[in-house]
Amino acid sequence: MESLWNPDEAAACGADPLALRVYGSRLLGAVPELVLHGGGNTSVKAVVPDRWGDPVEALLVKGSGFDLATIVAEGFTPLRRTELLRMLELEELEDEEMVLRLRLASLDPAAPAPSVEALLHAWIPARYVDHTHADAVVTLTNAPGGRERIRELYGRRVLWVPWTLPGFALARRIRELTRNLDWESVEGLVLEHHGVFTWHDDPRESYERMIRLVDAAEQALPAAAPPPAPAAPSPLELRAALRREASRHAGRPQLLRALEGPWERACAASASLQAALERGPLTPDHVLRLGWKPARVGAGQEPGEALEGFARESRERFARLGRPGLRELPPAPRWILGPEAGVLVLGPDRRSLDITADLVRRQLPAAALGEALGGWRPVDEAGLFDIEYWSLEQAKLRREGEAPPLAGRVALVTGAASGIGRACARLLLEQGAAVAGVDRDPRVEEAPGPVRGGWLGVVADLTDPGAAAAAVRAAVETWGGLDLLVSNAGAFPPGAPLEEVEPEAWRRTLALNLDSHFFVLRAAIPWLRLGIRPAVVAVGSRNVLAPGPGVLPYSAAKAGLHQLVRGLALELAPDGVRVNSVHPDKVFDTGAWDEATVAARARRYGLSPEEYRRGNLLRREVRSEDVARAVLWLLSDACPATTGAGLPVDGGDPRAI
Repeated sequence: MESLWNPDEAAACGADPLALRVYGSRLLGAVPELVLHGGGNTSVKAVVPDRWGDPVEALLVKGSGFDLATIVAEGFTPLRRTELLRMLELEELEDEEMVLRLRLASLDPAAPAPSVEALLHAWIPARYVDHTHADAVVTLTNAPGGRERIRELYGRRVLWVPWTLPGFALARRIRELTRNLDWESVEGLVLEHHGVFTWHDDPRESYERMIRLVDAAEQALPAAAPPPAPAAPSPLELRAALRREASRHAGRPQLLRALEGPWERACAASASLQAALERGPLTPDHVLRLGWKPARVGAGQEPGEALEGFARESRERFARLGRPGLRELPPAPRWILGPEAGVLVLGPDRRSLDITADLVRRQLPAAALGEALGGWRPVDEAGLFDIEYWSLEQAKLRREGEAPPLAGRVALVTGAASGIGRACARLLLEQGAAVAGVDRDPRVEEAPGPVRGGWLGVVADLTDPGAAAAAVRAAVETWGGLDLLVSNAGAFPPGAPLEEVEPEAWRRTLALNLDSHFFVLRAAIPWLRLGIRPAVVAVGSRNVLAPGPGVLPYSAAKAGLHQLVRGLALELAPDGVRVNSVHPDKVFDTGAWDEATVAARARRYGLSPEEYRRGNLLRREVRSEDVARAVLWLLSDACPATTGAGLPVDGGDPRAI
């Protein structure tokens, strides 16, 4: 562990204590071995004006939910330090009352909720205070004889603090331990199972104390290299089945990702490491993302059996440790281990997957080192339960807001580079789905809008059955399954009477507008059967019911697609897969139309371009978004009892009606 402090960068902050606090905090946040995804907290004491302009001794402490890696000045909450110190004189303080008192002590009502460690930061007299969950230090405290190891390593430079629930209880305990302490005689606190505190009036010294303490812990640990293990990935069918079962126990859809690095392969091959990981996470703070333990799937064990066993253990644990008034959390795992499954992580969106994956990657080598030191011994079962069900930690998750309607669902959209496919992909992303967009146009690699669930752009020619199967497989490999399919790929060919259509043009039109759908549907069926409330929508055409002259190859292809959808609805109904289609007409914001084409078609019918655009019963121009909204409705849970249907999206065509 090396210092990242740059004197020139620090000098750019001037004498502003908050700017220096932001700078040092970001240095800590930049190192995954110190903090991850909102972990840790920092503070600075400064004199700031209150609302009347009078000077107040304040503690500016990291706001709850902010990430040290990206924190800005607005991420620190200013609190009256004298009020915090008075709170520490209380013998007892309930969590909810502490939160209220902290809010009342704030000098800025618009500031974020302060860290639950604010009282401890206020108690430590130094101007700058840093707190991390350093992997190396916590790993030492999680090994047998952790207290003795820390004393041997640091001597009297640090104080040892036995495991205590964070917040008021921890601040009070440290207050009692340090009431008569000469703070200049020690460099930090080591909190059992939790992390490290350092401090100093100089921000660089506080930061570099942290680096020195963590570096010493890293040097004291044995080398951490994963033993070689087979690199075979887990079967996709197993992943999809586990995802479905985990979603059932979670009560909402989950995405799934396989981690396949060296440590993950070693874990999959080591029953002893899997057993160690079941004892608990590196630090109790990780329980919010990792749960109390991973689910284990034995070789040859059915996914339903394995996860039902995990759910049963979870319910028994709650019955044993729960208290009146607590609401049991869903008995679903956040990650899964097994010799065939490998290491799998779960979450309702890409961000959750990223967080869980990062925490798991820190967990594996730490547990292996703990075993090498005599046994992985994280916080005990009761302590972990207290954190998992701690109202203040649960509040962090609630602040993330309600999940969007399609969170955790996996969708595949073909023809997603433009037009209707692009509009469908955008709406699915807005609704929280993870979306794989497929097109032969490389523009598909760029997401069509803000990504919530996740985006995967796949360049593929779907008239090739192998390419179609690979595109479907890419979605399943990325997110663990497939639930929703928009089969949209196609193109409107140049018009010509049938007698002038060359055989190659006929075959090309059918290949893109019919064969590609067949290839994608055939490849998707096994995964849809393992999906969560699975549904398919194919994009047909008004020409199915009202074919026009000069485009018979296109009309024939769309008629074939219509029959394919109806037949597939019959075949997949026993598996709960709904299959429907939409039938648009003249969608003018797609690549099939430009101003010259519209003008030419309008002249053929003796109309102005505007009249031609609105040549339907509703006198309304149909756009890609209109079609996409119809597709979304047919895919959604708002339409659970419809299959085998064809929905017109054409403004009302008299010939079709």
